Parts: sequence; structure tokens; C-alpha cells
Amino acid sequence: MKIAKLTVKRIARKPSYTIGKLYVDDVYFCDTIEDTDRGLKQSMPLSEIKHIKVMSQTAIPTGTYSVIVNVSPSKKRLLPRLIDVPGFEGILIHRGNTAEDSSGCIIVGENKVVGKVINSTGYETRLVEILQKYNLVTIEIC
Repeated sequence: MKIAKLTVKRIARKPSYTIGKLYVDDVYFCDTIEDTDRGLKQSMPLSEIKHIKVMSQTAIPTGTYSVIVNVSPSKKRLLPRLIDVPGFEGILIHRGNTAEDSSGCIIVGENKVVGKVINSTGYETRLVEILQKYNLVTIEIC
């Protein structure tokens, strides 16, 4: 069985966005941008997560999640989807440029512009191609 481990290391927590680095099996892959990190943890009670969360403006809780690759009904293409994220639904890894493109999702690209990622489409495409080769994928957000 082929297993892949993704890791997002959040390195810059700003008031309106969060910058991170995405690793595939401990090898740097690209940068990420997410919504504001409000200190949520997977281990928190759901009621606490829901109390702290600001809809479409909050990064998902830190923790480890299963990932599947399937067709997103909203995006109409194959994308990595995080499973059982407490207090969140429909969390994907996809292309975009700013935290406004996120709604809790993880946006991939290169952080060469303050508050943005660029060249996102190529990273999304390559990530999907890589992950389709695995039977099991997990992601750790830290």
C-alpha cells in the first residue's frame, strides 16, 4: 500500500491570512495561504471551535486529517479533500491567490507577493497528479 503524508507548517500568522509551507513526504512542495489562524485545534470540543470560528475567514484546526482525491461539485475537477475537519465542511486544497479565495480551504502556490500566492494552477495540477498515485493520504496541519 502506498501512503503519502502531507504537512502544512504555518509560518506566518497575519491578521487576515496565514502563510504556510506544504511538504509531501517531508519534501518541500510549495507555499500555502489560508484564512486567519484563530488557534483552533482538532482536539477542541466542537462547541468551542464553532464559537471561535468566523465563517469563511478562519483557517481549519491544527491536527491530522485523511485526504481523498475526488471531483469537487463546486469546482468541477479532481481536488484533494480533507475528511472530518471539526466545524468545517468541504475543505479542499486548490488554486487561488489570496485568503479570500479560501473559505477555510488550503490554497497552493508561491508566496512571492505579500499576502498572496502566485502560480497556483500548476501546483494544484501537480499535487493532484502526485496524490492519485497513493492509496492513503494524510495531512498534518501544524
